[in-house]
Amino acid sequence: MLYPVAIEKGTSTEAFGVVFPDVQGCYSAGDSFEQALLNAKEALDTHLELLAGDGILPPQASNIDDHIKNPEFAGWVWALVDIDLEPYLGKAGKINVTLPNLLTKQIDDLVKAHPHYKSRSNFLQLAAMHEIQNISAP
Repeated sequence: MLYPVAIEKGTSTEAFGVVFPDVQGCYSAGDSFEQALLNAKEALDTHLELLAGDGILPPQASNIDDHIKNPEFAGWVWALVDIDLEPYLGKAGKINVTLPNLLTKQIDDLVKAHPHYKSRSNFLQLAAMHEIQNISAP
């Protein structure tokens, strides 16, 4: 999953600050832009590991365009950090799911057209996470 990350430009005396707007409480820093991005990925990995330990699903990542116009981050640089969520979801278990044939075909066509959905199972997993988080959102 691609998580938007806001990076506050550093100076010769201040580090580059890093914030994940979609992951409350996850932030980092680095002495250079590159180091800030590397530290950001490590901070996100650690944060998601702690959430998993508490039985909490990883937060859904928003579209970066949703954040760019946020005045709170005016002047910050934006990037995306790619994280594989599989390690934070627990062991996989096989289940039987019954779906109408037309819906199954539409899912399969979508997966074929959009390779970031690795499989039908991955698509259904992401759709389920999205719905759970929408219902659970305050």
